[in-house]
Order: sequence, then structure tokens, then C-alpha cells
Amino acid sequence: MLHDLKHLSARVAAGTLTRREFMTKAAALGVTAAVATSMLAQVAQAAPVAGGTFKMGVQGGESTNTQDPAAWASDVPIAGGFLWGEALVELNADGSLKGQVAESWEGSDDATVWRFKVRQGIKFSNGADVTADDVMQTMARHSNEDSKSGALGIVQGIKSMRTDGDVFEVTLDVGNADLPYLMADYHLMIQPNGGFDDPAAAIGTGPYTLESDEPGVRMVFKRRPDYWEGDQTVVAHYDTIEVIVLNDATARTAALQSGQVDAISRVEPKIAKLLDRAPTLNVLSTQGRGHYVFIAHVDTAPFDNLELRLALKHALNRQEMVDKILQGYGSIGNDIPINAAYPFFDETIPQREFDLEKAAEHYKKSGHDGSPIILRTANGAFPGAVDAASLYQQSCQAAGIPLEIKREPDDGYWSEVWNVQPFCCSYWSGRPVQDQMYTTAYLSTADWNDTRWKRPEFDEMLLEARAEIDEGKRKEIYSQMGRLLNEEGGLMVPMFNDFVDAVSDKVQGWEANPNGALMYWKVGKYTWKA
Repeated sequence: MLHDLKHLSARVAAGTLTRREFMTKAAALGVTAAVATSMLAQVAQAAPVAGGTFKMGVQGGESTNTQDPAAWASDVPIAGGFLWGEALVELNADGSLKGQVAESWEGSDDATVWRFKVRQGIKFSNGADVTADDVMQTMARHSNEDSKSGALGIVQGIKSMRTDGDVFEVTLDVGNADLPYLMADYHLMIQPNGGFDDPAAAIGTGPYTLESDEPGVRMVFKRRPDYWEGDQTVVAHYDTIEVIVLNDATARTAALQSGQVDAISRVEPKIAKLLDRAPTLNVLSTQGRGHYVFIAHVDTAPFDNLELRLALKHALNRQEMVDKILQGYGSIGNDIPINAAYPFFDETIPQREFDLEKAAEHYKKSGHDGSPIILRTANGAFPGAVDAASLYQQSCQAAGIPLEIKREPDDGYWSEVWNVQPFCCSYWSGRPVQDQMYTTAYLSTADWNDTRWKRPEFDEMLLEARAEIDEGKRKEIYSQMGRLLNEEGGLMVPMFNDFVDAVSDKVQGWEANPNGALMYWKVGKYTWKA
């Protein structure tokens, strides 16, 4: 019984169990209200503890990983990047914004001009003062098409930039009320001279410095004594943080169970409930905007055929994938990257149903020659990706669609397969607002347009919605965009996934963040060990 109570109290501390739920479960164990209340008081009095080493086991690391934020496309470099770097602003768990390099910001009435006041007195990890010019150069580098930045679609709307003392001012081609949210993008880490001198130097304003980097293996970080937000009793409590690459799900789980790491991302849903029974571990599931996808290049045969794309979409059994792949840790998708977590989601867009007869009908209309349609996948694409591809193959074959699976190695998947091969498994963690999600992956000029969706009318609607102040009109524009993408795009979204992480019960201070795994990669900054 004492063992169970310890587990329950740890879940309260981690934020995965409410106090009312704790009292109910404690009563069921035969614990008096007085004893349960006393335990809750102990949890409430827990204060951050400075020191120690925190190790996280993360999927999505490759030998080709770099510290250049422009190139980050998978979890491991992002997890490390949030330790050494900071953007102008940070996304809070409740969807609000917190100033980082920017102390404050304000926009003009038409949202075409934005002024960000750069925080004074903060330094880069190399000792240099942070200036508004560093901010401007960062934006300039990412807006340069030669940088191949994942943020290119976001910053391409900038008409002009300038500095005015400690203020960075940006003028947009079209007004955008969401611009401060876009500035939170993890690619836009502020670097000395914008990173032009050495983009992979890992020099930023974050609480830790990169001490060693073995791409595809591990990164080790050390706490900065001069971090601007405060000392270790206030924030960034650990002395040392290690980000360990564990692409294999079984290896990640075993490392956590044995105590080799303190937290892991991407717990496989099929083992999540079993893992949560371990007395010293907590499985933490967070709903959000992340989605697992099959992506097809609409400019490449045979996927340039709309009838074939519709056949593939109708052959997708979404509910089966939520049940069997996610084990209920998520919800069905509808071939658009937007769900109810977004403020302008249109619930009236018809849900595409699994329909083998329609799939067969569209396939016949496509005139496809019957040659194998290759879907590339890997364990690292998303948890259960190989099994999901297998389920998809079975339903396609039932509709007479010759889908063939090609399994790729995890190492190199995000550089050699995703955004390169015409049909593959992938995932998106989502973005805080629709404008950013569409701008990052569906704007014609976006470097991460991984379905090659290039439609002038879609681009025009995106710019129109960006400048629209009337929320009703804005929602209607986003609805039109969603319907167009749903009907004609190369995106197949079987499911929106919960972020399922697991941590040792020694880890305190957990706060669920719907923007990404492991507290949107802030677990090393805001937690501590009891």
C-alpha cells in the first residue's frame, strides 16, 4: 500500500493526477483522509533541488545531425538546441508567450510593423553581449534561401528589418497578428551575428553550454553560472544534462527501467499502460497538435494523379490505426494538419471515411498501370510506423491498390528519405497557430513543403487570412484552405498522436506542454530531481 501511495503522490507532483483523484484512489486503498492530506502537503512543499545530472533518452538522432538550427528536422538536435539556445520568445504550456531574448514586443494596428525590445544585460555563452543586430542577422540568415532553413517559409514574409538601439523592428509585406508566435520557432535561435560566422557553433543564450557532441550518439551540456534568468535554485536546476540517442523503442524503455536515463520520449503506446505500472516510473500523456502522416509528392508520378491520391486516402482505416497503433493515445485525422487544438479549426469539414469501394473506384479511374506503389518507412518515422505501414498495405490490397513497403534504416531517414523520396511515413509535432503550420509546410516557397503542394490560390488565402482581423472571416478562409488540402493535397493523416513520455519518479516539476514531447523539450530547464 505504501508503495502505491508513493507512486500516486509522484503523479500528483508530476501533474498527471489531480488532488481529488489522489484522495479518491487513496481512500480506495484504505488510507484515511488525514494521512492522504498530509502526503499532499508534503508534495506541495516540495521545492526545486539544485544539482545533479539529468539524462534523457530521445528518438530521432542521426550521424548527420548538426548544431545549425536552420537544419534541425528531428527530435535530438531540437532537444539539445533548447538547452544552449533561445529564440525571441518561448511558448508556454497554456499557449501564451514568454519573453526570452525579447523582453517585450508590440505591433502596429494593422500588424504590419512589429518592434521587439531586446533584453539588456544578457550574454551569449561566449561572453559577448546580445544586441538587436544579432537578432536582425539571425532573421536575415534564415530568410536567405541558401541557408535551406526550416524557418524559411516563416520569415519570407518580411519586407524589411532594422534596428533602433535595443529594438529590432520588422515590417511585413502583409500584416500578421500571429508574428510573435512565429518567432518562437525552434529554428530561430538567436546567435552571434545571426550564425553567419559559424552556424553550428552552439553559441546562444540558453542555460547550458554544449561540452561534447557525438552526432547520433549523445550530447553533454553543462550549466552556465551566468544564466540571465537566475541561479540553479530558480531555473535550470541540473549541473549536467545528457541527451542520449536511443532510436530503438525497446532500448529506450530498457534504459529508463534500468535507471540509465531519467526520462524518455516516444513511449510506444502498446506498452505505455504496462510501463506505467512500474512503481518508480510515471508515463505522462499529453494531447496536442502532433500528427503521424503518410506524405506523397503531388508533383511526382504516380502521386500527381488526383484519382490515385483519393484512392489512397479512402483506403486509409484511421480508426484502426488509432486503436492498434496509438492504443487510444490520440484521435483520428482527416488529411489536414489541423485539429480541434487550433483556435480556428472548422469542425464542419466532412470526415473522410474508410471506404474500400470508393478506394477501388478512384484507383480504377486513375488508370494506374498496376506497378508497385512504394511507401518508405522506418521505426524512427514515428512510434509504430512500420506496423502502421503494414496495416495500410493490407487495406490498400483489399481495394486492389498495389502498395509495397520499403523499410529504411533509422540513421539517415530524415536526410535521405523524408522530403526526398516521393512517398513515406513522417510526423509533425504541430505548431501553435494555423498560420505557422500552413506556412512551414504548405506555402509554395517553404523549404519544408514535404508534399510539394504548390497552389497559388492556397498561398493567396494564407496571406489573406494572415492579415484578416475579423476572426469569423479568418476562420472561413482557413476552412477553405483546409477543404482544398483535404480534397486535393498529398497529405494523408491517419491520426493525431498524444505525446507519450515516461520519467523516473525522482523527476519533479513536470508540466504537460501540448507543443511537443518532454515538456516541449524544456524538461531539462524546468524539472529537478527529488
